Amino acid sequence: MIHNETIDTQLNHRSIRKFKDQTLTKEQLETLYSVFGQTPTSMFMQNASLLHVTDPEEKKRIQKLCNQKYVGAEGDLFIFIVDLYRNQQIRKQLDKDDGRVHTTDIFFQAMEDTLLAFQNVANAVESMGLGYVPLGTVNDHPLDLLKTLDLPELTFPVLGMQVGVPDQKPQLKPRLPYKFTCFEGKYNKDFNVKELKDYDQVVTTYYDLRDANRRIDSFTKQITGAKLNNHETDRDQLSKELHKQGLCLDWK
Repeated sequence: MIHNETIDTQLNHRSIRKFKDQTLTKEQLETLYSVFGQTPTSMFMQNASLLHVTDPEEKKRIQKLCNQKYVGAEGDLFIFIVDLYRNQQIRKQLDKDDGRVHTTDIFFQAMEDTLLAFQNVANAVESMGLGYVPLGTVNDHPLDLLKTLDLPELTFPVLGMQVGVPDQKPQLKPRLPYKFTCFEGKYNKDFNVKELKDYDQVVTTYYDLRDANRRIDSFTKQITGAKLNNHETDRDQLSKELHKQGLCLDWK
């Protein structure tokens, strides 16, 4: 396998959930904004925006919604946003109708833009010796977050990112062997759960610093457990809230 500084950083990625009590410098922020802006974008529509949350009370509300004490605490909090509002306004102010901005097709293109931008920024963060943790929990209570961020229609927060100077050294979390996830030429449908026995044993040796006194369950137990069991959450309202935001209106 090829090794270089970039690849070695990616192979050694660890989510950081404890940061030193310092914020990013102006130079670091401008670098991340530039990296965000240079991300590939579908049809050159540039359908993504980045919100740096700076208000202390707003960060506290987001922390409560995410139910994670490190959210909005030390370091800096960013929200990555699908943004079709800007292009709608361009059309409207130049005497055009909304066109296709309300379609699922355009939403997916905007989602792609936003997720690519997230990973671009994440790579830049780690290249500067900083750490980050992705925050999928920003979608745990979608309506409340939209109100907290005061976002207009045709926008939607996709992911959060807490960034800062690492103040912990987590173990490297073991991933599925790539024979289960990367395929040559054709998707392999011949899957047998028994082949995950060795990987399950590896996973149970990993200590998660969020609860350092216990090991985590095997991978297959996590997949067959509460995470995917039938239960209702506010996330089940995501499609409803997307429609309220004027997004995916052709998706019934």
